[in-house]
Amino acid sequence: MPVFQHPIAFCFILLIPILYVLRFSKFFTKPAIPLVLKDWQGQEFRWKETLGRVIRFISGILFMVGYISLVFAFADPVRVKSEKVYTSRGTDILFVLDTSPSMTAKDLGDISRLDTARQAIKVLVPASGGTHFGLVAMASEAALIVPPTTDKKLFFERLDSLSPGSLGDGTSLGAGLSTAVYHLAGSPAPKKCIVLVTDGENNAGSIHPENGAALAREYGITLYVLGVGTQGAVPIDYVDPVSGKVYSGYLDSHFDASALEKIALIGKGRYFGVETSSALSAALEAIAEKEVAVQSFYIKQTEESLYFYFLGFALGAFVMAWVLRRLYMGEQL
Repeated sequence: MPVFQHPIAFCFILLIPILYVLRFSKFFTKPAIPLVLKDWQGQEFRWKETLGRVIRFISGILFMVGYISLVFAFADPVRVKSEKVYTSRGTDILFVLDTSPSMTAKDLGDISRLDTARQAIKVLVPASGGTHFGLVAMASEAALIVPPTTDKKLFFERLDSLSPGSLGDGTSLGAGLSTAVYHLAGSPAPKKCIVLVTDGENNAGSIHPENGAALAREYGITLYVLGVGTQGAVPIDYVDPVSGKVYSGYLDSHFDASALEKIALIGKGRYFGVETSSALSAALEAIAEKEVAVQSFYIKQTEESLYFYFLGFALGAFVMAWVLRRLYMGEQL
């Protein structure tokens, strides 16, 4: 709702009922002498003014709307926006997202596991005010995509840019965890955590996942592991980014949940088994709620003037009223 800087201007709206009282009392009526024209013993001449009355009524409504909009403009409306400005650092959450080809399997809904994870992350991030979010992509290799930041637009752009198979067709959990630890170890954040989202077992890389989890614990970083996907044959559609070859059919989905539970335990975190998109969202919400940090902030208010919006609307209404009366009725306002 807009706030009006000069509400006294609304007193001018009282002129509308005063004008109509004067008009219906015929205060503005000019003296006139009726003159009846008709042929001898002929039919009276009658002016068919149904269309004229409709146009006059519509133009009157437009004029009134324009006048009220003009009064609103003179009242100087502004839209006040409040924004939290944090003066202390919040939690750092770094997602390690599996981008191996198996993440294109569709068993969490109508879209792939990777896209389901993307959607859940996009719901979580805007709801977390002063939290810094980062992103590591992982497959046979691992790479930092976004360092911890509060720039949500940049984070979402990089998240959407992830391509299945671009970092190989294996799963190197150790490389993903150690990359995340490296970029979180020096952070001054009061709380730091890694959220590993994967659908497979470690089958690539030279770093053991348990060593990566122990490294996270050493630097005070909590590790959460989300094992996504169902067991058995699941549909999959995958385009190899190197060869362009299309793979379509069924994937024999299986992984050892106990191994993922163990690295979460080493990292002093928790393991979540995720078999539906709603379970994925619930897991991320639980993590964000547990890892929230107390922050100091102040409220910054900005004002946007709406004066010219109301003024433009008023002028538009007046012009339309003039067009109806002047061009169609041959009258002046």
